[in-house]
Amino acid sequence: MEFTPGKLKLVAALFVMVFCSAGLHIVSRIALNIGVSKIVFILYRNITALLVLGPFAYFLEKKDRPPLTFSLLVQFFFLGLIGVTANQSLYILGLYYTSPTYASAMQNSVPAITFVMASVLRLEEVHIKRRDGMAKILGTIASIGGATIITLYKGPPLLGGSGFSTDITTSPEKMLNRTLGCVYFIVQCLSYAGYMVLQVPMMKNYPAKLSLTTFPCFFGVIQLLVVTAFTERDPRNWRIQSGKEVLTILYVGIIFSGVVYSLVTWCIQKGGPVLTATFQPLQTVVVAVLAFVFLGNRLYSGGVFGGILIAAGVYLVLWGKNEEEKIANQDKEGATLRKHLLDQENTEECPVTVQV
Repeated sequence: MEFTPGKLKLVAALFVMVFCSAGLHIVSRIALNIGVSKIVFILYRNITALLVLGPFAYFLEKKDRPPLTFSLLVQFFFLGLIGVTANQSLYILGLYYTSPTYASAMQNSVPAITFVMASVLRLEEVHIKRRDGMAKILGTIASIGGATIITLYKGPPLLGGSGFSTDITTSPEKMLNRTLGCVYFIVQCLSYAGYMVLQVPMMKNYPAKLSLTTFPCFFGVIQLLVVTAFTERDPRNWRIQSGKEVLTILYVGIIFSGVVYSLVTWCIQKGGPVLTATFQPLQTVVVAVLAFVFLGNRLYSGGVFGGILIAAGVYLVLWGKNEEEKIANQDKEGATLRKHLLDQENTEECPVTVQV
């Protein structure tokens, strides 16, 4: 597969996005274990992101930013509602009732949901009878399947030990909590996929990428302030009481809500929502590798097989997108050539009249 400098830049940005996102589940779980209020944690996270993104968006996009209209403000408000308020609130509730493992597993459904949404809204072309369309479909399925294998099946350890383990919960209370958490995650995945898909039509009218990330964050902060005011009336829950709390808020605020959300918007503009979402399952691989390197956790055969499957899936989607662009370029060249030939024929058929 041929990669142009622009495609290499896009793939590099997608990998940076994945690595920056990998620690979100762990850091958020640490914050919950410390005892940080769920909704206050989300509010402070987005205030931090807004303070980081706001100045860059204001000064760097003065010339690129179109004038604000009422229609744009309504769209930004809606993006903030589904992409910030609903998405992050549902995520933290799902994580509270389950674990980072389940969070990672459930979010691997985002590529499939995004693929379906983009196809239904005709934002992503899917030619089932062509090899590029089949490659995108199979690549999406392979990525989700590989991440699911890593999460739910360990397999025999590669570096000693024996047996395999799966996450099985027998307590009825824990089963109920896990089910509730998974329901939150399902709705959260729908919300996040919708956030990515709905950015595509907005980019045509509002090409300022940083501002397109900042305005939904701004409206998300306002919405979260209202929600927090009604749900957290004890002033003690609003206080930051330790350095760990500060670090967790800074990480998710700057790295995830700031850097990752900006990269998501940029990658959607350059490669589309489906390609961007397809890289989501790579987080599971990154977390497994980092746990092996820094925490000494074992590598299991299930993890290796799942990682290979995810890599193959991502490659298939990239190959499919590349083939799709080649076919589109060939069609454009063919149309241009046909127009040129028709113009020539019309010129030759037209009689030349000479007036004396």
